[in-house]
Amino acid sequence: MARARIALFVLEALPNARAVRRFVADHALEIAFVGLSNTERPAAGGLVGQVRRHLARSGPAILPYLGINFGLPDLLRPLAPLTQALGRSQDLSETTPLAALCARHGVPTLTVDDVNGPEVAQALRARVPDLILTYHFDQILRPETIAAARLGGINAHPGLLPRHRGPVPTIHALAEGPDAFGMTLHRLAPQIDAGAILAQERFRLSPNVTATRASVQLHQHGLLMLQALLDRIARDGAIPEGERVPVLPYCPFPDRGMLRAMRARGQKLTDARDLAEALALNARG
Repeated sequence: MARARIALFVLEALPNARAVRRFVADHALEIAFVGLSNTERPAAGGLVGQVRRHLARSGPAILPYLGINFGLPDLLRPLAPLTQALGRSQDLSETTPLAALCARHGVPTLTVDDVNGPEVAQALRARVPDLILTYHFDQILRPETIAAARLGGINAHPGLLPRHRGPVPTIHALAEGPDAFGMTLHRLAPQIDAGAILAQERFRLSPNVTATRASVQLHQHGLLMLQALLDRIARDGAIPEGERVPVLPYCPFPDRGMLRAMRARGQKLTDARDLAEALALNARG
């Protein structure tokens, strides 16, 4: 059977940027369009509203994590042509911001304020993807949105589901210990990170890994898992049924007490090495 046509939805940030850019470069002919989440969308409270919510729950200790993972990559993206020229990396897919990379490969893009809104629905009708893929995406798809793709949808989650459902699984894995890290591919479902498991691998990461670095590494591992799954879908003409597992409690951003306990154990959400990676994201491969 022919390869599935993919509607890819992402929030481009440090954890997934290099992995998803590599995926787009390798699979451009199979991608119907790429939906880029707007982190400042009004429905989520805008940038100020989101930061206020994080401060209320996690306190100021969460700010370096947010800045390195999301703020800096977003702030530096417009400077990519300059940083690429200085680093002589203009031709490298992994240093090219996703919108520019898609334009290079002729892949349509859409800024997504509401993944269940009329603009996305129109794009799905017009581009007729077979499959929806979310790879570090921060919006929840409703059943009718998932059903707009003939085969349904897949999500890549850098955690060992059903544990650590939610937006920051590597923080919760780091708090638990070195055997708690893993990568899961699962069916998209309206409930967050609750679809049937399609593939899962456990990884023992470096003892000094940060939550940020763990997320970057797991998203990179996920590319190999995803390739194998897409090969199977092409062969069988359908997404596998997968393994249904009990839905465990949702794991939100950490509260202040959790962060204090992690600091006491010497566990870091992010560090200077992650900062250097964020600064170099659009400059070197």
